Amino acid sequence: MNTQNRLSSKTRTFWIIDFLLAISALLAGLSGVYFLYFVSGGYQGGRNPLYGVTLFFDRTTWDLLHTWGGVAMIAAAVIHITLHWNWFVSMISRTIKGISGKISCLNRNAQRNFWLNIITGLSFLVTAVSGMYFLFFPGGSNGTPDPSVLFNRTTWDIIHTWSGVSLMITAMIHFTIHWKWILNVTKKMLRLIPSQEVVTTSELEGAR
Repeated sequence: MNTQNRLSSKTRTFWIIDFLLAISALLAGLSGVYFLYFVSGGYQGGRNPLYGVTLFFDRTTWDLLHTWGGVAMIAAAVIHITLHWNWFVSMISRTIKGISGKISCLNRNAQRNFWLNIITGLSFLVTAVSGMYFLFFPGGSNGTPDPSVLFNRTTWDIIHTWSGVSLMITAMIHFTIHWKWILNVTKKMLRLIPSQEVVTTSELEGAR
């Protein structure tokens, strides 16, 4: 194998985890959009004109895709955060020092990435916690009691829905910002094009 075509092992690991995160997020996101538009309430011809509509799969299959796609996304995201933990800590420390005047403020791109990651992380946390509520407390339907842990089921549903929307928006922005890095490393992983340089960890950190 041409050494000029080689990726560092750390970069390959990051790409694999990010790929798994993207696929699982896509499954959870698309199925979430399905449930957002094809709600189950109402009756045929009544207040829910989309009642009983089947789109590619039945509702049970969409529910399985959403549930296990979400579980896989949480697992991949935890690994992703762990791998980038030092970067997160460093950026938080630099931001606090910049605000307090101890060091010069971060440049505009670094500030943008930092706050985007903060919003994405918070959206993910709320989405994951509310999603785990529905996974572990499936009551409130088919006549079973609503467990009402902290909030009632309707409130949890609203929290899960709109934190998920926020997560999808910020994740797409994050994906767009880092598109060149993603495309470059993906091509190298698939050996689609010759390369004149090694993609290093420093390049990866610069993209984050």
